[in-house]
Amino acid sequence: MTKPERVKTADVHAVDVNPVDVILAKRRGEAHDRAALDAFIGAYQRGAVADYQVAAWLMAVVWRGMSDAETADLTQVLADSGERLDLAGLPHPVDKHSTGGVGDTTTLVVAPLVAALGATVAKLSGRGLGHSGGTIDKLESIPGFGATLSREAFLRQAREVGIAVTGQSADLAPADGLLYALRDATGTVESIPLIASSIMSKKLAGGAKHLVLDVKSGSGAFMKSDDDARELARAMVRIGQRAGLAVRAVRSRMDEPLGRAVGHALEVNEALAVLRGDARGGAQNALREVVVVLAFELLESAGLVSGRAEVEAALDDGRALTRFERWIDAQGGDVSQLDRLEVAPDRATWTASASGTLRRIDAERVGVAVSRLGGGRAKKGDAIDLGVGAVLHARVGDEIAAGDAIATLYHRGGRGLEGALAALAGAAEVGPPLTPEPVVIEVLR
Repeated sequence: MTKPERVKTADVHAVDVNPVDVILAKRRGEAHDRAALDAFIGAYQRGAVADYQVAAWLMAVVWRGMSDAETADLTQVLADSGERLDLAGLPHPVDKHSTGGVGDTTTLVVAPLVAALGATVAKLSGRGLGHSGGTIDKLESIPGFGATLSREAFLRQAREVGIAVTGQSADLAPADGLLYALRDATGTVESIPLIASSIMSKKLAGGAKHLVLDVKSGSGAFMKSDDDARELARAMVRIGQRAGLAVRAVRSRMDEPLGRAVGHALEVNEALAVLRGDARGGAQNALREVVVVLAFELLESAGLVSGRAEVEAALDDGRALTRFERWIDAQGGDVSQLDRLEVAPDRATWTASASGTLRRIDAERVGVAVSRLGGGRAKKGDAIDLGVGAVLHARVGDEIAAGDAIATLYHRGGRGLEGALAALAGAAEVGPPLTPEPVVIEVLR
């Protein structure tokens, strides 16, 4: 395996640039070429352009937008601002990215599922922030699991096991990290070109050849509206096309939590249920459906399967579960403890206030409730409780009677419980019967 080469930023970007000219060009609605973006971002990375100047440029981008070519060029500039992983020596390297949600445990199932069918998942994952859970946090609820791998161990495990997941590296797309922090502080987060280039720059630097994007919309998603989610999905697919990366986007609903479990250890338990084939009915159907669609799109793109039945068979006959256990063991996790993960000892119930059909469960409010119990971060670096959470007993479309449990909350001695119940007040709507919408909206190839 060839080690990735560090891009020498000073060599690549040491070009004189007048930041005011760049700002004014975008303010007028003009398109930047690759050289202008390369010089401007490089100068900012070196400290030769001030934060306030980049902030002005970001606001101009929010206002004026970017063309497809500009967005693709910005993505490449960000990806080239640091290292790029070389995964060429691994068989069928693939990756999956979700735009975030509540009760979204798909990576824990998709990764071993596609690995069991011949793909390699060498993935950099993050931690949760706000009401969305992070894959690394979930995995660390397994005793002994080590989320920090050296480059050599990461690549060796990916080759031998077919899966390696480690924390995100500051060496990949570091300029994106600088821009993201500034966007967060200047009200310039909500721009499709900036969001798409941020996500895709890290994926290009990550080295996979095939990528599936799970782009969610709804109350618990980053993109609340269907139209915005569709625009983001299309933008990222177009970036992939221009970069020579095989990208497919699956648009899915996040109006209610995807699975029945919300909270780190509880979500691992649910992932295990799906891996064991226990999700053929009831509340886990939506989670299983999204898992199968994501895995199929990745595997078909890589030429490893021709039909969905092959994916479902690997999920139901134990191959995916076996691969999951090998993965956890390889990263130090105690497989013998998978059925005995530590969860918060105390219980409270969120009940229905009326009888009828459950028409809505606000995913964002459920995520906020779990955060208030200690399961979420207000800012990066905050400690979280991996054992708290909620388990839903009903989903949209189910019949429910007044006083029935909608969910059980797992807490520690009442810490955050009052705030959690307050977050859930009005989060469920009961009324006339309705037919739930399919969880998968469309696939963009």
